[in-house]
Amino acid sequence: MLTNSQPQPHTDRFWGEASAVTAKRILMTADTVGGVWTYALELAGVLSKQGVEVALATMGAPLTPQHWEAARQISGLEVFESCFKLEWMEDPWDDVQQAGQWLLDLEECFQPDVVHLNGYTHGALPWKSPILVVGHSCVLSWWEAVKGEAAPSNWQRYQHEVTQGLAAADLVVAPSAAMLTALKTHYGSSFQGRVIPNGRDSALFSPSQKKEFVFTAGRLWDEAKNVAVLEQIAPQLIWSVYVAGDQKHPDGGADSINRLSKSNIHWLGHLNVQELAVQYGEASIYVLPARYEPFGLSVLEAALLGCALVLGDIPSLREIWGDAAIFVPPDDQDAIASAINTLIADSPRRYQLATRARTRALEYTSEVMASRYLTAYQELIHKRELMSLESLANS
Repeated sequence: MLTNSQPQPHTDRFWGEASAVTAKRILMTADTVGGVWTYALELAGVLSKQGVEVALATMGAPLTPQHWEAARQISGLEVFESCFKLEWMEDPWDDVQQAGQWLLDLEECFQPDVVHLNGYTHGALPWKSPILVVGHSCVLSWWEAVKGEAAPSNWQRYQHEVTQGLAAADLVVAPSAAMLTALKTHYGSSFQGRVIPNGRDSALFSPSQKKEFVFTAGRLWDEAKNVAVLEQIAPQLIWSVYVAGDQKHPDGGADSINRLSKSNIHWLGHLNVQELAVQYGEASIYVLPARYEPFGLSVLEAALLGCALVLGDIPSLREIWGDAAIFVPPDDQDAIASAINTLIADSPRRYQLATRARTRALEYTSEVMASRYLTAYQELIHKRELMSLESLANS
């Protein structure tokens, strides 16, 4: 496994050489701040079992020992670490430019069949490989959903850069139709789009004996997760609420969840994957009253571990979970408390919902996700080869 030292170039292929329509090398980017890291490792793990080598270029924050330990479990994965700011962070553009040159150098050395970007702006770089861009979330749709208004003018450069990156991509993927629609709404529709839902390895999530408590997890500094509402309603709930997640924003500063000291609500701090699985497994109800959530890996994990789901009533979560969850208005405290207490009091209904949620969750496997990405990669390779042949024929 490699770090951010200069990679050694592969010498067994040449850029002009024709290849079979099979993806063997993928250069993928990932931030280390949120769920994209989990998604990237999940995908890389399945791809490696299919004989695909993945070079993972990380940005946003240094890798923790836990990050490195998880990456080492994946055969054939090379990790290149950086601390460049992400495009949605404060004043990131010098870092974004430097990161772009770093990524182009990685491409030159690794010689991937496809570059898979889990961010937007670098889509506009002069890549030699076909480009797939995945839209996990974006500032403009976040702002609209969370603040109820358009993003302020200081995000105009971000909008311009994201628009350019999306337009330059050979394919844009989103984990839900709702997220793909949001991208087209805010950045134009001049790109080819496709929905590939995220997935998790169900073998890692086996339900255990349930206990009488409510659980939620996520980035607590992110207003979209709306964890603050649970703090407000906790005294009304029959059961205690347990909350896990990072409190500190990546850009620094305090968040709005520093008051978790009231009775009936318990702050667990940051938990690793194994610790989270224990909480999901024991919790009877998982609550995420999100105002904005393009997919929701935490919901998927909770469902795989047999939690009944109470979720924010937003298009993406309705799309993904259908009749396998109870949906509540994110800002209606009384409705959220009533939905949770009703489930607490009705164990047959709670069991029915948990069963539905797990059944639905088993549709979102990492194998299905990886298969769809492999198909997309191969289509891009094939399209690029046809374009090269046409160019040769016309020269």
